[in-house]
Amino acid sequence: MKTSRQGTMFSVYIPNDWNGLTAEELFLTVWRLPKKLLHRWRMDNLVTLNGKPADWRMPMPAGSRLSLPFFQPGPFSTDPVYPSPSILYEDDHMIIADKPAGMKTHPNDASETNTLLNGVCYHVSLSGGTMPVRHVHRLDEGTSGAVLFANHEAAYSVFSRLLEEKIISRTYYAVVTGNSKNTAGTINQPIGKDRHHPTRRRISPTGQKAVTHYRVLAKQGEFSLLECRLETGRTHQIRVHLASIGHPIAGDSLYGGSSQFDYQLLHAAKLTVPNPFTNERITAVAPVPAIVKKLFFSTQFE
Repeated sequence: MKTSRQGTMFSVYIPNDWNGLTAEELFLTVWRLPKKLLHRWRMDNLVTLNGKPADWRMPMPAGSRLSLPFFQPGPFSTDPVYPSPSILYEDDHMIIADKPAGMKTHPNDASETNTLLNGVCYHVSLSGGTMPVRHVHRLDEGTSGAVLFANHEAAYSVFSRLLEEKIISRTYYAVVTGNSKNTAGTINQPIGKDRHHPTRRRISPTGQKAVTHYRVLAKQGEFSLLECRLETGRTHQIRVHLASIGHPIAGDSLYGGSSQFDYQLLHAAKLTVPNPFTNERITAVAPVPAIVKKLFFSTQFE
């Protein structure tokens, strides 16, 4: 699908399979954008078709240029702070950044500035503009790997929904204590808060549905390397689920993992995101941490 950007406007050239679709149908049924955002666009006549104010209820012929005010300038969601993180992928709508273990995804108060979001905002500021960049999901402080950020309000809404609907795919590597007897499996156990601890989670029949698929990639001494794929995104999900089957993540002292590492050896290795604004499917791969490569030097990471 042909698209272009000029200033604050993003243009989509209507493809053949959208021939006859109205702008209203595209916004509400295809992209499913927030009604509050659409109301603002409509009231301010910000959407154009072939350079003229668009009639949202008129069919759009294939080849028409629909222009949308995606890139309205706005304040950063937090202060831009040097340095920029490693960027795994970037386009007009998203940024996928590589978070180091030991760094928070976003600040919890104004005094915190050494977070991934601060660095991403700094990266964006280098182009000279200001955009309301927001994180679509988060990783625990001790977890490394790929994190998705949205560059504008419409993207944040769409990517958040795709994540909730399990259309965005997330793959993790976990180094666990012990040699797993099973080569693969699925853990389908609800997760709730532990009332005896302020941050810990636990398996709970009254908790939220949580599903983790895993397979064993390698074994080395007292550790196993697992690939995990999430169906749901509960707080501490992989950490709680793997501990529940007797294989806590190495370095995860909160859930009984060995204490010889500074952080839990959990890595968000791959993130696959469909971009409905361009009809592309983006896959970003975060490099495997050196400590994991050292433990499993013979494993081929894909």
